[in-house]
Amino acid sequence: MPTYEYVCPKCGHEFELFQSMRDEPLKKCPKCKKAGVKRLIGGGAGLIFKGSGFYITDYKKKSGSSGEGGESKSAAPATPAATPAPAATPAPGKK
Repeated sequence: MPTYEYVCPKCGHEFELFQSMRDEPLKKCPKCKKAGVKRLIGGGAGLIFKGSGFYITDYKKKSGSSGEGGESKSAAPATPAATPAPAATPAPGKK
């Protein structure tokens, strides 16, 4: 159930009311008891996750898992691999 914001144009009282979407909008101000209360259009509260929640990493492929085809797909190694030293070549004309 949403929380609606109201304002009374006669006394200037602003308040929030927790009510069902099916309920009729409020007509009387709870402070001055006069009719003419207007329901405001709010920006909304956005999406709220409670509990342990969801994380951005929940939908990414896990590195090192062997779920697809039995192969392990991983990111680049933590330390760069050493490049092999070039093989020694004999001098020209010598075998």
